Amino acid sequence: MSLLRLALLLGLATQLFLSTGRVYGFENSRYRSKRPAAGSRESPSIASLDALNPDAVEKAGDRTVRPGDQGAAVLRLQILLDRANYSPGEIDGRYGKNLRNAIVAFQQKHSLKPDGAVGPAMWTALNSGAAPALVSYTISAEDVAGPFEPVPPDMQAQAKLAALNYESPLEGLAEKFHCSPRTLRALNPGRPFDAPGSAIVVPNIQSGPPQAAARIVVDASDSSVTAFDAGGAVLARFPASTGSRHDPLPVGTWKIIGMKKMPPFHYNPNLFWDADEGDKKATIAPGPNNPVGVVWIALSKPHYGIHGTPAPDRIGYAESHGCIRLTNWDALKLAAMVKTGTPAILQ
Repeated sequence: MSLLRLALLLGLATQLFLSTGRVYGFENSRYRSKRPAAGSRESPSIASLDALNPDAVEKAGDRTVRPGDQGAAVLRLQILLDRANYSPGEIDGRYGKNLRNAIVAFQQKHSLKPDGAVGPAMWTALNSGAAPALVSYTISAEDVAGPFEPVPPDMQAQAKLAALNYESPLEGLAEKFHCSPRTLRALNPGRPFDAPGSAIVVPNIQSGPPQAAARIVVDASDSSVTAFDAGGAVLARFPASTGSRHDPLPVGTWKIIGMKKMPPFHYNPNLFWDADEGDKKATIAPGPNNPVGVVWIALSKPHYGIHGTPAPDRIGYAESHGCIRLTNWDALKLAAMVKTGTPAILQ
């Protein structure tokens, strides 16, 4: 195929995608996930999070943090890394794989020993001029407006819903502040999350406006998506789920051909090795708990894209069907940094 013909085809695909959301790489996207059953999405019991004191979080900016740690210092570290555009994934006060990878990437950028341990030098780099890690937030009428409803784990049952909404105000607020529902409960013992006008303590995840990326790199070796500027400097790094042994990441250099916020999901069981017997093609309505989350970023590789997820705690841990999954908030941030034509290197 000539380069001119390829360019024309890509341009047409982009127009179709942006106008209908049903371009070839979207309608038959290689993603299928059984959502966890309602009520099962919170982290396991963590004693040190049961009574997280906001003051302890603010005073933890000099404590050594190592793998296996949990509690106030880890929570502060996750918030500051998120704000520095080195996403730890879901903020949950636990030192896990995603946090370690974010720490190492931050250490490499700042010429620190990339050992995953956090000491005075890294705290200095993170705390310099830092705003408080936690802030007060007043729950709005919009936060509790809903509608909220349980989302069944089965894809065929999901297809019967008019929208894939949050299951509760708590779930929506947790995603709004990039954290687990348990973290919000630990920071606000006994406080309601469904009462407009109530004040709660939340992670201060506000950062500057996203910068335009010259290219992005998806790396299966550390389950990440990294955005670079034209000079090769890291602009942002996100943990990701990048495939499986059945559907490995399609290594190569591709391009972004379009994006769509709040997309429907067109499920085709013929594309999935683990589809349930008797599954039929189905369209899943948009919503934050849609199988591809709140945004779809289409790649020039047919059937593949970068997208959000209904289960942020599984990013970097659960397998995907070849597509690249991010938390909903990281997917939205990446979508604001890229445009049609941005190179996407998958390695």
